[in-house]
Amino acid sequence: MTTPTGVGVGWEARADLVVVGGGVAGLTAARAAARRGLTVLTLSKGGPTDTSTQYAQGGIAVVAPTGDSVDSHVADTLAAGGGLCDEDAVRSIVSAGPHAVAALTDLGAVFDRGRDGDVARTREGGHSTRRIIHAGGDATGMEVQRALNAASLPVLFGAAAARILTDARGVTGVLVLDERGLGVVHTPAVLLATGGLGQLYACSTNPAGATADGIALALHAGAAVADVEFVQFHPTVLYARGGEGRRPLISEAVRGEGARLIDSHGASITAGVHPLGDLAPRDVVSRAIAERLAVLGEEHVFLDARHLDGFAERFPTITASCLAVGLDPADDLIPVAPAAHYSCGGVVTDVHGRTAVPGLYAAGEVARTGLHGANRLASNSLLEGLVLGERAGHAAAEERAGLRVEATDATLPARRRADR
Repeated sequence: MTTPTGVGVGWEARADLVVVGGGVAGLTAARAAARRGLTVLTLSKGGPTDTSTQYAQGGIAVVAPTGDSVDSHVADTLAAGGGLCDEDAVRSIVSAGPHAVAALTDLGAVFDRGRDGDVARTREGGHSTRRIIHAGGDATGMEVQRALNAASLPVLFGAAAARILTDARGVTGVLVLDERGLGVVHTPAVLLATGGLGQLYACSTNPAGATADGIALALHAGAAVADVEFVQFHPTVLYARGGEGRRPLISEAVRGEGARLIDSHGASITAGVHPLGDLAPRDVVSRAIAERLAVLGEEHVFLDARHLDGFAERFPTITASCLAVGLDPADDLIPVAPAAHYSCGGVVTDVHGRTAVPGLYAAGEVARTGLHGANRLASNSLLEGLVLGERAGHAAAEERAGLRVEATDATLPARRRADR
């Protein structure tokens, strides 16, 4: 057959919803829609663990039941976002965090617990309190991916979405490339959950598949994008001379537990730069490191975690990455430098994942909900993926039932509406 765009295809399929992406947002959305009765097909151009979710170390930012509040989490998010967050979106997503985490726990995700038996929490950059829950020490994303993979519907791996097909009414299908060649999946709804764009940079924390596919697909389908100029660089990525591609992350939680950033002379990187010091927002710490490197004419600074007891038990993934290059965090300084980490902008959606194109949704890092502004607060990413994935899946089911509420310019912050 030939698609409306004139492209010949060799196979066809049908679904009520096609989810493009197999990470936290995509799998959460697929399950939510399937529970509402939709026939869902999930596409992933990589394998079961070729997602950014898999590599997330720090944890999930979620309001603690005591000594914390939604207002506090909102304030921290707004401060980190450089004044460019949508406050209503921030409050909506942050408020839904506890429910989203409870749903994930019900699926079988296991989070670390302290000696008192309660869920353990750590602190990361930009947070005013310890609200980050984690799993496997520094393997939170791996545990989230495991739980969702085990509980979700089948995923078609090695399948790349090449184009969203539309007509005057909205989405009509997806052009897909897999081992069979080009095919088309006829569907009235597509949810983009393709992750970020870190592989556009020489050095990144992102997996090989993070190549801005979702942005390209959305633009071709007629959706709007915003804030794509805001790409967050993580300040502490394990340095290797000439290292390119995906580099191991040294989680912010290491600093949350007391590690210090120092230069080659042993001087603090962030002293006098920000009241939160080494736990300032990521953009602040990354700039401080870049400025110090420019002054010294060097390529990396150091993270000193030698004084932390039980480092290997608390951070097994980071320890393994260090040992692989001949470093022991218990005895050695860890060489670190900033690298591309997270896309703060993306496909413009409301807080239910709806775009202005009927039948097209986006959730996770590919989406621009207004949560992040110019800079993402640490560990708000898995939170957003869980919350928006669930909501977008439900929104797709409502549309299928004829209950859709159209996304309009009211979903855009005032500054963006005025710019148009």
